[in-house]
Amino acid sequence: MQFATIQPTGSRPDLPAITDEEAAALARTTVNLFRAWQLSDIEARTLLGDMAQRTWARWKEGGIGRIDRDLRARMAILMGIHKGLRYLFSDAARGYAWIRKPNANLGGKSALDVMMRGEITDLIDLRSYLDAERGAW
Repeated sequence: MQFATIQPTGSRPDLPAITDEEAAALARTTVNLFRAWQLSDIEARTLLGDMAQRTWARWKEGGIGRIDRDLRARMAILMGIHKGLRYLFSDAARGYAWIRKPNANLGGKSALDVMMRGEITDLIDLRSYLDAERGAW
């Protein structure tokens, strides 16, 4: 009995992969976003999937190395969160501050509290919440 060879596909073959150049741009933008959010190094590293301290220090200095698929996805989701906040708040400073404010819809926790649990699904959930808040559903 012979079996046909099935070619593997990505989980979302309709979406293009994030290129190395795009990933490097995402990394630089993420550093700037985290500055605007006034995150500590430990907060930033946690949101980036427990990034090593030396790697984060290098990123802040502009040295971006290899970026794996999980990290590319995390940064893309974080940019979606930023985009959602920019839609919701015409004043960018209010959106940046919102990250730390307690929110009844998040069980009294802040968005940062939710994201600091460290799982990529927490980032996805927050992004989905913001999308729903701005009426994207």
